[in-house]
Amino acid sequence: MTAYEQAPATPCRLTLRFKDPALERAFLRDSLERVRLHGRTAIGVGMLVYLLCGLLDIWHVPGDALGGVWATRLTALTVPALVLLATFTPLFARFSQLLLSCVCLAAGVGLIAIQAQLPVESAHYYYPALMMLTFYTYNFIGLRFPHALAIDVALLVAYNLVCGVWLDYPPHILLGHDIFIVSSNLIGGTTGYLVEQQRRLLFLRTRELRQQRQYHLERSQHDSLTGLPNRYLLHERIEQAMAGSQGHDMRHAGCFIDLDGFKALNDRLGHEVGDRLLTQVGERLKACVRKADTVARLGGDEFFVLAIGLESERDATVLVEKLLAALREPFPDVPDDLRLHASVGVCLFPYPGMSVSGIIHHADMAMYRVKAGGKDGYHIA
Repeated sequence: MTAYEQAPATPCRLTLRFKDPALERAFLRDSLERVRLHGRTAIGVGMLVYLLCGLLDIWHVPGDALGGVWATRLTALTVPALVLLATFTPLFARFSQLLLSCVCLAAGVGLIAIQAQLPVESAHYYYPALMMLTFYTYNFIGLRFPHALAIDVALLVAYNLVCGVWLDYPPHILLGHDIFIVSSNLIGGTTGYLVEQQRRLLFLRTRELRQQRQYHLERSQHDSLTGLPNRYLLHERIEQAMAGSQGHDMRHAGCFIDLDGFKALNDRLGHEVGDRLLTQVGERLKACVRKADTVARLGGDEFFVLAIGLESERDATVLVEKLLAALREPFPDVPDDLRLHASVGVCLFPYPGMSVSGIIHHADMAMYRVKAGGKDGYHIA
């Protein structure tokens, strides 16, 4: 089963986290910029709404409490202001959820502290702000569902402790407030849960599609038998080498390799052994080159080695002799009375008027000169 055919890991039903830590980190990285943008927007809007609520103070805050209420409101606003600045720093990438949680907690604590300074008859003008904060926490600022749930539950408990125990609100008033706050949590929380769940499933699907595209791209550029680059990818690599040599004193070599006697071996030993032998040839060729070089299979028993960044023709000679020596070593599936050799044609470039097809053609013609001269050797065009 290929990587893209594997069933994707679904999020945990309760926390919505992926069980695979690497997958969870990938999701958080992928969503960071969205969270950053949402956070900045939500903080700006939230601060404006927080200040707009102060218009109610004219009618519902006693004169002797007005200073304390505004001191509380402005103190609470310092937290989102600082977090807004933090969104422009690397700190946000590491602690985005913690910082955004602080914004919501500061807003909620500030609202409860303001209400604690007001007479009970003014409460019904201010507690709706806690319901707005519920939707804000779940659906706007960019918090993950578990964090938003924890904050809103903590604020609900704090509201009941302050208003029910300390301020001794009448039970019917406190119960009415609780019903609406809990209802807001149910609606906002369910929406937040479903939105994050769908966002995570969309992330998985996007990741799966990206893997499919990569898989098909790899298949289109690599030989299905040996896994080596095919002619299409080889052309790209040669084009890159040609472009890289412009204006630089760099030499490259294209080595066209044709196996001597492979057809006889294939007919005698069978296609299964022949396929295995081609794979072993590819592995030996790869073992002879550097990581920056390319070993490709052109088809049948023809291979091509692209060696880049050579200092001189001598480097190409050393490489080809190494390739031939590796292929002269006995292969496990080949009987002692049979031997596999190779003819190699080499084209050095850059040269005036060079092209991808020209480089391959020159190397091919050099290889045929080796064939005509007795095989098992090389010729540099």
